Amino acid sequence: MLNTSLRLPIPMILAILSLNPISAQSQQLSASVIAEETIATCLSPNNGAGPMWCYGSPLVVRQGNEVFVSIMETGEGVEPLCNTRWRLFKRDEKGWGLVSAPEEFRLREPSPLVSFEGSPLFLSITPSLEPPGTHYGPCDTQLLRFDLNKLEQVPVIEHPKWEGEPYFTDHSYRGVCSDGRNREILWMNIDAKTSIQHVSHRDSDGNWGYLEGLEFPIRSCYPQVALKDGSAHVLAIGDIVEPIKEWQEYKFEQSGQKWDYVFRRLFYTYTPNIHEASFSDPLEIDTLESTAGHISNLDLWIDPDGKAHVLYLKNTVQSEVMRDRFFPGLPILRTLEYTVLDQGKIVKRETLVVGGEGDHQITPNYGRFHSTPDGRLWAVFPGYKATESGTLARLFLMQVYPEIDRENLVEVELDPLFGGFFTATERGGSLPSWTLDLFGQFGEVLRYAQIELKGAKD
Repeated sequence: MLNTSLRLPIPMILAILSLNPISAQSQQLSASVIAEETIATCLSPNNGAGPMWCYGSPLVVRQGNEVFVSIMETGEGVEPLCNTRWRLFKRDEKGWGLVSAPEEFRLREPSPLVSFEGSPLFLSITPSLEPPGTHYGPCDTQLLRFDLNKLEQVPVIEHPKWEGEPYFTDHSYRGVCSDGRNREILWMNIDAKTSIQHVSHRDSDGNWGYLEGLEFPIRSCYPQVALKDGSAHVLAIGDIVEPIKEWQEYKFEQSGQKWDYVFRRLFYTYTPNIHEASFSDPLEIDTLESTAGHISNLDLWIDPDGKAHVLYLKNTVQSEVMRDRFFPGLPILRTLEYTVLDQGKIVKRETLVVGGEGDHQITPNYGRFHSTPDGRLWAVFPGYKATESGTLARLFLMQVYPEIDRENLVEVELDPLFGGFFTATERGGSLPSWTLDLFGQFGEVLRYAQIELKGAKD
C-alpha cells in the first residue's frame, strides 16, 4: 500500500516552476500549412475503442508523394464489441480516395499501418472468431500485405507466429512497427489471461518467428515499438485498476463511475539484437504513484547511434478533485518530458515545456516526434499559448536532437487544432521528411493536415 500523504519534494516543484519561458519565434525552421482536409467520418462504435485507440502504433504512412491512412468504420446495426472494419485511404495528386475495405465488420479496434521502402504496405488486424455481439471473445491475428503497384488486388493474408498458445481477444493492446530500410516487422499482442505481451517478428525474407514474451511489473498497454538495424525497443504504460482503495472509493463517490483504470508508471525495455538476445528486464522510466498523477506515453525514436528517445506527458495529479482531497496546495502541472536511453540506461532527462496551474506561457496537450532529412528530431505538440490578448491554440515544433533548442520554437496555426494525432513516423516505415503529415479526429470526423518545413541548421 502506498503512503497517500506523500508529496512531490518542494525543491523539485520550485525547479520545474522556474524553468525559463519559451520563445515562440524560430530563426532555424519555417513551417507552412499546405493542406487541411477531411478524409472520412466514423460513428462511435460504443465498444470502448475508437479511431485513435491504438495511439501507440502508426495509422498513417508516407510513400514518396503518396500518403496512406487506416481508418475504422462502425457497422450500422452491428452489435459490439467487434462492430467495426478497417478502411485504407490514399492521398495523391487527385486528393483522398478509398483504396480497400472488407465487407464484414469483425474488428473492435483500429488497424495499425506500416510499410517498407517502395512497397509493400501492411495492415495489422485482429478479426473476431466469434458471432457478433460477443464480448472479450477470441480473435485471430493477421497481417494484410498490399502491393502498392496493384492496390486493386485482394491483399495477401499473413499469420504471425506466437509462443505457446496465447489467448488473444478483441482487446489486443498491440504494438506494431517496421524497419522500412531493412524490411522487418515487429508485432506485440497482449494475452488477455496473463497480461504477457507476446512478440512476433517478420524477417527480411518474409518469415515469421516468435520471441519470448514480455512481462512488465504490472499490466502495461498501448506500446510504442521501434525496430532498427536489429535492435528492438518498447515503451509501454501501466494500465491497471486504481490500486489505492481509499482513492478508488473517493473517486467512485464523486463520479459514480466503476471504470477506474490509472496510467502512472512508464516502462521501457529493449534488445540490442532481436535475432540473438532477449529483451532486457523492464526499466521504470517514471512514476506518479505517490501523487495520483497521470502519464501519457507519446512516442519513441531511435537515433543513428542506437539511442532511444522517449516523449511523454505528465500531469502531477489526475484531477482537481483528487488534488483538493488528498494533496491540498500541490499545483497541477502538465509537462512535456523527454528522455534518452543508451543500452537500456537513462542518459538524459529534460522537461521540454511546463504548463498547468500557475503563470506559464505554454501548456502542452499531446506530442509526437518528427525527423527531418538533415538528421534532426523535433517534438511536435499542440498547446495553449498565453498572450496579452488571450489564450491561443497552436501547434509547436521544438528541436530536441542533436541538441534541445527551446529558444527557436516553431509555431503553426491550424483550424481546428488537433488535440491528439498520428504522424508518418520512421517506426511505421516512413522516411525522414520535410513534410509533416498529421492525422487526427474531431468528433466523428477524421482529418488530415500537411505542413511543409523549410530550413537547415546554420
